[in-house]
Amino acid sequence: MTATSPPVAGLLLAAGGGRRLGGRPKALLGLHGRPLVEHAARALHDGGCAPVYVVLGAAAAEVRVHAGLTHCTLVDNPGWQDGMGSSLRAGLAAVAASDAGAVLVTLVDQPRVGAAAVSRVLAAHRSGAQLAAASYGGERGHPVLFARPHWQGVARAATGDRGARTYLREHAAAVTLVECGDVAGPEDVDTPEDLRLLG
Repeated sequence: MTATSPPVAGLLLAAGGGRRLGGRPKALLGLHGRPLVEHAARALHDGGCAPVYVVLGAAAAEVRVHAGLTHCTLVDNPGWQDGMGSSLRAGLAAVAASDAGAVLVTLVDQPRVGAAAVSRVLAAHRSGAQLAAASYGGERGHPVLFARPHWQGVARAATGDRGARTYLREHAAAVTLVECGDVAGPEDVDTPEDLRLLG
């Protein structure tokens, strides 16, 4: 980052209650002996994002106790049960109060998305991309980056569990896709069968 470049904030959406996991909050799932939310937040930090915001919802109090997130700004989403869109809106509202020029968004339930993918998408922004996303075999995935001029539109379109999907589809021609399949994977932990991803 040059002296004149505004910072890029990291935004981790970690509020889900794990309904299909029998009500086990995804943020507290274990990976290498630590909560998944901790690994995901570190990936944002190590990939070059600062500051890092983490949106909490289900079991927020337990996450604050058990996860090492002292380097992050924690954002509570009391409406987390309304879906990912509400968490994205809450996170963007918090980041808007900072001097960040862009925000890079990741999801807590994708354990194979690490610092390398974050760094690649960030590099695309540093090269001029205002909308950028990791891709896996040509398919858009996370992380996703939005420059500040897009935040209001993203927030307006973020409803239910769709998050930024609608906005990205409407602006597909402007999205720079960054292939990350060699350093990361898009698989998410949604069902008990997916817990093998944490092994």
